[in-house]
Amino acid sequence: MQANTLPLPPRRERAGERVGGPLPLTLPSPRGGEGNNRLAHRASRRVKERLIEAILFLAALVSVFTTLGIVYILVSESLVFFRHVPLWDFLTDTQWTPLFDDAHFGIVVLLSGTLVSSGVALAVAIPLGTVIAIHLSEFAGPRLRETVKPMLELLSGVPTIVYGYFALLFVTPLLQKLIPELPGFNLLSAGIVMGIMIIPTVSSIAEDAMRAVPMSLREGSYAMGATRFQTAVKVVVPAAFSGLLAAYILGISRAVGETMILAVAAGMQPNLTWNPLEPAATITAYIVQVALGDLPHGSVGYQTIFAAGLTLMLITLLFNILGYWLRKRYRETY
Repeated sequence: MQANTLPLPPRRERAGERVGGPLPLTLPSPRGGEGNNRLAHRASRRVKERLIEAILFLAALVSVFTTLGIVYILVSESLVFFRHVPLWDFLTDTQWTPLFDDAHFGIVVLLSGTLVSSGVALAVAIPLGTVIAIHLSEFAGPRLRETVKPMLELLSGVPTIVYGYFALLFVTPLLQKLIPELPGFNLLSAGIVMGIMIIPTVSSIAEDAMRAVPMSLREGSYAMGATRFQTAVKVVVPAAFSGLLAAYILGISRAVGETMILAVAAGMQPNLTWNPLEPAATITAYIVQVALGDLPHGSVGYQTIFAAGLTLMLITLLFNILGYWLRKRYRETY
């Protein structure tokens, strides 16, 4: 006789076990595709960074080689000129007639016109540009600043030939009503218009320098009882002096290198004068005059443009070095 057997209850799964055996204690390994994708992404990013670095390095090399190329052309062609003209005569002669039979090569004649016109331009641009920068930085509201600053920037976009005819046809007749003996071509009107052209450059850089001054200096001045004007003149301007110097040096470089305003309104007459009421030629205007002429390449008269260009480059370099030294000398650290 067969014994009755009771069915066994189902076995409960315990932690770490399963029906038929314990659970595996090792975790599943990550898929190999994920790791490979991560490595490929890192490698791609590294390649892109190296490519960007190479492009930036090449851009820097282009600027360096361009500068070296300009210096090489000016120096090599000027050496050819100085084989025919002594350097002492070039620096001390008081006449500039390189295209005449009785040729004279006194660069001081062109330097006088360049320095006088630049001086008139800076006498207009530096005071007006600084006052505009102080007003926009310390007194003007946001709406006025957003309206006036783009209008100033528009002056930088006007072609210089337009400024030249503006000086010749508008400013000169206006000045002749005040100064009847003023000739039609003169350095004064050209310098005034050139100063108007430089105002946006000076005011924009000067304003940026003033706005970079920490607000804590202004608050400390107000706490001592200073007015808004006193704070602007005696605290903000001295604190931003290095930036103001940078704006002034850039304005000087712009004035020295200006061409078309002086070529149209100053007369292009090589005249050794320090009087802005007279016509005169500048270095850049002479270069344009000879470059557009019919002098044969390689002649002494044609080589004068390279000697004049080298002189202009040295003057600009001198101003830039002076500006760099002044910025380091008067830089404020906050």
